[in-house]
Amino acid sequence: MTSGDSVTALVDAVVRNTFQVTGVLTRIGAENDLSLTQLRVLGILRDRRPRVTELAGFLGLDKSTLSGLIDRAERRGLLAREKSPDDGRVVEVFLTPAGRDLAQRLYEEVHRALAPALERLDPEQRTQLAALLEPLVGPG
Repeated sequence: MTSGDSVTALVDAVVRNTFQVTGVLTRIGAENDLSLTQLRVLGILRDRRPRVTELAGFLGLDKSTLSGLIDRAERRGLLAREKSPDDGRVVEVFLTPAGRDLAQRLYEEVHRALAPALERLDPEQRTQLAALLEPLVGPG
């Protein structure tokens, strides 16, 4: 197998896996009246309190589109915005207690849905896969 063939096979495997994971996330989001993007927001905010502009960058959205998404989540009591204590010109986004509870429950649902496929790998393979995937996802 040539280098090009191995890259092609890997791209195919990554795409198939992405379809599988996206299907799980889309289903779980829909069951909880959340779009895939809203689900991503909850996942991103689980462990950080980014500026609105940083969150827009993580999601690949413009600020006006993100503002509407945040407005809807605020009305549901899942997110809040607040001026940064370090710089009053900056607005940060964070999960409310209800948003944190929902994000944790959704994470557990995703874990239950994806674990059976991952358990087909032995522990060493799982460790290797996690190490190999990390550089692909990058920061964020």
